[in-house]
Amino acid sequence: MNKIEHIGIAVKDIEESNSLFKSLLGKAHYKIEDVESEGVKTSFFQCGPNKIELLQATNDESPIAKFIEKKGEGIHHMAFAVDDIEAEIERLTNEGFTMIHTQPKRGADNKLIAFLHPKSTNGVLIELCQDINKGLKIL
Repeated sequence: MNKIEHIGIAVKDIEESNSLFKSLLGKAHYKIEDVESEGVKTSFFQCGPNKIELLQATNDESPIAKFIEKKGEGIHHMAFAVDDIEAEIERLTNEGFTMIHTQPKRGADNKLIAFLHPKSTNGVLIELCQDINKGLKIL
């Protein structure tokens, strides 16, 4: 793992939260993107070498909708940048971690992603992120 790529924050209203984080960080978001496969709308802020990702559910079955219903708004996950997501999935599986995704899938911000189950990471949802431009097949 190379660095913390972003911290994901579950929000009820992305426009309201964009305004709040613009005031907090002193700059506007640089991208809003829908990820239909996950049922979310995302908004990204650059913060030094890292990013903040705001996530709003776009339907009631979205993992973000379920998270907010259970825990309220707040930190949802921590994402780490990796060079080779398939190798990292294999390494972590061999180390005994439980993967939610055993194959990478397309995520927001031009990334391939895979999540580790929080039951194997002290209750923290961990996301692996690799730039799509690294040439892997997208599943």
